[in-house]
Amino acid sequence: MNRFNNKTAFVSGGGSGIGEAVAIELAAKGAKVAVADINFENATKVACEINEKGGHARAVRVDVTNFESVEGAFVDAEQWYGGSTEILVNSAGIMGVHSFIDYPADLFAKVMAINVTGSFLCSQRAAKSMVVARNGRIINVASVSAERAGIGRAAYGTSKAALVGLTRQIAMELGSFGVTANAIAPGPVVTPMTAASYNPDTIDAYTSMIPARRLGLLEDMTAAVVFLASDEAAYINGVLLPVDGGYLASGVAKTGKLS
Repeated sequence: MNRFNNKTAFVSGGGSGIGEAVAIELAAKGAKVAVADINFENATKVACEINEKGGHARAVRVDVTNFESVEGAFVDAEQWYGGSTEILVNSAGIMGVHSFIDYPADLFAKVMAINVTGSFLCSQRAAKSMVVARNGRIINVASVSAERAGIGRAAYGTSKAALVGLTRQIAMELGSFGVTANAIAPGPVVTPMTAASYNPDTIDAYTSMIPARRLGLLEDMTAAVVFLASDEAAYINGVLLPVDGGYLASGVAKTGKLS
């Protein structure tokens, strides 16, 4: 239960969805967690929930697309937990679904700014102290959309593919300093961001393509993040880990009379 006792963690997008679940789980395992989100009200609710359960959390307001905001958020967090950031989880992200032909250029730029630039700025800031400490874990929340295209996901899929590239670049440059950078690729999982994309028809379509025959759970995502943040994953670096029930591995769903 104290796997991350005395460890410090900064979770962007910690006010909802996968980020919220990760923040709660890291705190449950002993970490002091900065719950960072542009929605400070949501971040505060998550931090309060953690603290009420005996954990240690602080809500931090951050706009991950803004350098000064990111710097201020890390200063706030590090002053609170009395040291540098040892675990960074970049979960802040948006989707924005439109057909390619009609995709608004300003929305495309916004998705890229939050999903890619935001992860870059947070990673760069956290890495400066991680390099000095010669230890650190950076975990990016990518998506199966980084590997498999989807209708309406011109910006989202492109941003997640870029995030995987960024992950590998960080791993390449910081590995010799004891810092690892990895990404998870969640498959279909219902969160506040993705809920609008799911109805009975889309759920049936997804589950028919997933060997596990179910959508992902938040617990599936947090388990992967916790592992990659742990000492046991010290020699895993630059990896995209699908957490998708076999979705990316699957091919033709039916062959002849077999199912």
